[in-house]
Amino acid sequence: MTETLPDASPGTNRGTRVVVEKLADFAWGERRVVTVDGRSIGVINVGGTFYALRNSCPHHGAPLCEGVVKGTMDDTPAHEYSYVRHNEFIVCPWHGYEFTLATGRSIVEPEKLRVRTYEVAVEDGDVVVYV
Repeated sequence: MTETLPDASPGTNRGTRVVVEKLADFAWGERRVVTVDGRSIGVINVGGTFYALRNSCPHHGAPLCEGVVKGTMDDTPAHEYSYVRHNEFIVCPWHGYEFTLATGRSIVEPEKLRVRTYEVAVEDGDVVVYV
């Protein structure tokens, strides 16, 4: 679902406050894509924690927020496997680039490749993003 939000209200130093959805209507595992001032922003509910990031992979502009949210494998000895950091990453649906939801930084080149993130809050029963 993509929604254009023209009525964003000016915020303080946090940026422009945009109401994305009522908390009661935004279940765990769901995501919303909104357009604010021409920017596509995805908001994802991961186990009750909300993340917002630019809905464009810096590699080739894929709709990043359509990607899978997942964890990763830990560095372990041969033939031992340990799945860690459950639901901390999003994977680009086109080429598999992985980004940390909280920071927008890529797993492979965190200092070079990243996607813009935004502050998300729950205020008065609304999920709000600051742009």
